[in-house]
Amino acid sequence: MSQIQQGMALLIAAFHKYSGKEGDKTTLSKGELKDLLNAELSDILGKSADQAAVDKIFKDLDANKDGTVDFQEYITLVACITMLCNEFFTKK
Repeated sequence: MSQIQQGMALLIAAFHKYSGKEGDKTTLSKGELKDLLNAELSDILGKSADQAAVDKIFKDLDANKDGTVDFQEYITLVACITMLCNEFFTKK
């Protein structure tokens, strides 16, 4: 597999590692999202101990307001963080 294909596979695997623990296997609940953020993105975002911060991230991601974060909404988060990292590292 190419590096991009490997990256895609890792993004998919990370989503499904946390989805479905509290219900639907195709979405992340607020608790599942918090677990994912803490385990997978804490080096970038810091620990999400602040429930208000998790609530804000969840609300912003839940574009269709169904009370869950689906794969497309999750990928939006990953894409935005990736863009910010790219900007940070290309400015140095």
